[in-house]
Amino acid sequence: MKFDTLIIGGGLAGLTCGIRLQKNGMKCAIVSTGQSALHFSSGSFDLLNELSDGTKVDNPVAAVEKINMNHPYAKLGSKFAYYAGEAKQLFADCAIEVNGDAAHNHLRITPMGTLKPTWLTFSDFTPLSSASDMVGKKILIVNMAGFLDFNTKFVADSFEKYGTECRISSVNLPELERLRISPTEMRSTNIARVLDNEKTLEALIKELTGQISGFDIVVLPAVFGLSSAEPVRKLKGALDIPVWLIPTMPPSVPGIRAQQQLRRSFEELGGVYMLGDTVVKADFKDNKVQAVYSVNHGDISFVAENFILASGSYFSNGLVAQQDSVVEPVFGSDVDFTPGRDGWYDKSFFNKQNYMTFGVATNDKLQVKIKSEIQQNLYAVGSVLGGSNTIHEGCGAGISMLTALYVADNLING
Repeated sequence: MKFDTLIIGGGLAGLTCGIRLQKNGMKCAIVSTGQSALHFSSGSFDLLNELSDGTKVDNPVAAVEKINMNHPYAKLGSKFAYYAGEAKQLFADCAIEVNGDAAHNHLRITPMGTLKPTWLTFSDFTPLSSASDMVGKKILIVNMAGFLDFNTKFVADSFEKYGTECRISSVNLPELERLRISPTEMRSTNIARVLDNEKTLEALIKELTGQISGFDIVVLPAVFGLSSAEPVRKLKGALDIPVWLIPTMPPSVPGIRAQQQLRRSFEELGGVYMLGDTVVKADFKDNKVQAVYSVNHGDISFVAENFILASGSYFSNGLVAQQDSVVEPVFGSDVDFTPGRDGWYDKSFFNKQNYMTFGVATNDKLQVKIKSEIQQNLYAVGSVLGGSNTIHEGCGAGISMLTALYVADNLING
């Protein structure tokens, strides 16, 4: 099988790159092992929340000039703001509605009810400019009876610290009784499938209408709109007070919907998406990848002009930690890591973990190095790259999308 570009990894980075390339006439295939991190999304996309020294960031566009030179953003040069705008436009082109601006982080509500800075947020959720937006509000927090992945008490306690007055309630619909037979079935995705039914959603709206009198805001878990955002729009339009949806513990209904919409856009543009397959080895000649092989296709090779590694970090086995090294398992790419396992981690779980900064070594064009030699047609994008601590710096989604667009444009422009 032959393509212009083969992308290994079907998450946010891989799909962003594939969509950009397909739009510009390049025939692409994506090989994806399984679920991407979008299935666990909190509903927001971080660009840059903090510098490596702990300095908080309000304006990512201004702050990016202060990042260290090993950071993936440093390789974008002056195009950081441009690609941040292009990433937001890509979402819009794929019918994914988001709010936010690269020049000013807003606040999102976490599954625990706390406030965290972010760049873009799904339109399902309510962005806040500051914690003062909550002061003095009377809030009704409503859960689906028996749903354990939304902790109303934690949310209420957090909200009250911001100066709100909260009351907790629940709704019990007959249509959800089947799910309650087994606690394992009472999950966000299953609830969303039930609430996609128009009559069931109307019954919920009627139930909520009888409870919201006297409140300024009603809060619900984000269990609406698995296949489209229409149930969310209908819910918000039907009630007389603002509806705040809050992310649940994984899986994420809005995240899964976004993954599906990105994949659909890629395939509608002519891209080939192979889910449930894993690339395991490659052939090389003169510092160029000639072909790769996957589990499902055995001896049948994938041949392409260019190959893009978008396999993610440890979570998706894009990087694998061994006893005394960190390896990239598909190509054997060079990985920047600190020798000596004791230096990889801090015993305090919530402190910065050094291993999070490890990743595939590249040049400024994000071409991959193997045995210190640049591979002419092999690139890396997203969280497989080293040089940043995406958790503490709050830049994971931004790195995925912006590096993917950067590499795609380099290929498009020859």
